[in-house]
Amino acid sequence: MITQILVLLVYVSILFLIGIWASRRINSMSDFYVGGKNIGVWAVTFSARATGESGWLLIGVTGMGALAGVSAYWIVVGEVLGVAASWFLMAKRFKRKTDDYKSITVPDYLESHFRTPTHRLRILAACVLAVFTTIFVSSQIDATGIAFESFLGVDYYQGAILGFLIVLIYIFVGGFVAVVWSDLFQGLLMFVGLLLLPAVAWISMKGPVGIWEQLHVIDPRMTNIWGGFADPWMNVFTIMGFAMIGLGFLGSPQVYVRFMSIREESLIDKGRWIAILFTLLTDAAAVTIGILARVFFTENGQDPEAIFGIGGTDVLKMLAEQFLPYTLFAVYVAIVLSAIMSTIDSLLVLASSAIVRDFYQKIFRPDLKDEELTRISRWVTVTIALIALGLAMTIALLSPERQIFWVIIFGWSGIAATFCPVIILSLFWKGYSEQGAIASMISGFLCVPLFKFYFQRLPDIGGYFVQLDVLAPSFLIAMLFGYVFSRRYPPSKAKG
Repeated sequence: MITQILVLLVYVSILFLIGIWASRRINSMSDFYVGGKNIGVWAVTFSARATGESGWLLIGVTGMGALAGVSAYWIVVGEVLGVAASWFLMAKRFKRKTDDYKSITVPDYLESHFRTPTHRLRILAACVLAVFTTIFVSSQIDATGIAFESFLGVDYYQGAILGFLIVLIYIFVGGFVAVVWSDLFQGLLMFVGLLLLPAVAWISMKGPVGIWEQLHVIDPRMTNIWGGFADPWMNVFTIMGFAMIGLGFLGSPQVYVRFMSIREESLIDKGRWIAILFTLLTDAAAVTIGILARVFFTENGQDPEAIFGIGGTDVLKMLAEQFLPYTLFAVYVAIVLSAIMSTIDSLLVLASSAIVRDFYQKIFRPDLKDEELTRISRWVTVTIALIALGLAMTIALLSPERQIFWVIIFGWSGIAATFCPVIILSLFWKGYSEQGAIASMISGFLCVPLFKFYFQRLPDIGGYFVQLDVLAPSFLIAMLFGYVFSRRYPPSKAKG
């Protein structure tokens, strides 16, 4: 325990030093929210990937690998395709336009792109960001509590509050610059840790042949890449549910604000391959960790959640504890917290920008100076964080059987279904109108809870929607509404 605490103290000290260093570069709103658009390629790339993955990767995906087996590799396929499409097809277009518009937030970009004389689109975007980002942050705080409880034996609530305070302090001090540079440090930890553990366990367990045979004995469905359900349509919906998670990389603001912040458009060409390789290796490693844990710790007929916890939340901890030296195992505490905090910090800055920049300044107080707005931004960040903390505590009390994998995906899906269709259509279709964008955002926003709390509970067909989850259908409906309303209410001028 002492070793783990010492490693944690070193990790936290590094984060605080990054925050103090970053604070010296905060002189304006642009610095606080996009680092003055002067961030290098390695920092942007690792920050985008660390933010896009979160504790969902180390706690959720490793657990899903243990529960679903090889069919969980469809998550890897979807994520790699989503990241590749984002960096190859959309990033440079988005960077170019946001530079032309001098945008420092996604609502900035939308209002400038559609040349709207009103603030309707900005208000809608800011409100949706504030709501779903707070939900997303709460799920990450929840993951923090689970991580402290699993790895250190600390009470869930104490762990959640401690992690919350750590990330809040260095954001409060250093803003976006602290977020990006801490994400680079944390992303490197995630990358090395995720690749090291399955390699060591794989060698110790004597390679692929024995592992595959043992996995098949434990549960034949675990070795079926198509899902293993007797109903073929259930397999189709399961594969789509896993693979379509990657849609969230096609415009989610917490990722795309990184493209705004990069120093030069040309650097995106270098960053794309780093991003794809990072995603492929870390996601595949996370699923493999779950599979290896299932083989090592369970037998035929055993309930894996009785051994690994609800949703397999203890998979990473159990495998690391089994195969790594104690000192190295202590480092994994920091690695898990890195994955979680790299997303919490990004989301808090994003939510703060939506309220302060896109709502308060642009609509009510355009006369305020940067110094005053930066001060307000810090305190708004604290307020949002406290609301998210309260929500996380409430969810933990009301839903003790929750699966962290799907709780985090709900917040991710809400942001993605609302913004990704709008970003895609605005970048590639000149006929996309402001009315179409509003229709896309409202329909995407509403469909996420509709599919989650209504369609998934319908008799006969609800099980299919459970496997498909909410992102894919909500995304499709938002695209459709955007097209229909843009045809009905076309833009007065073709957009560039």
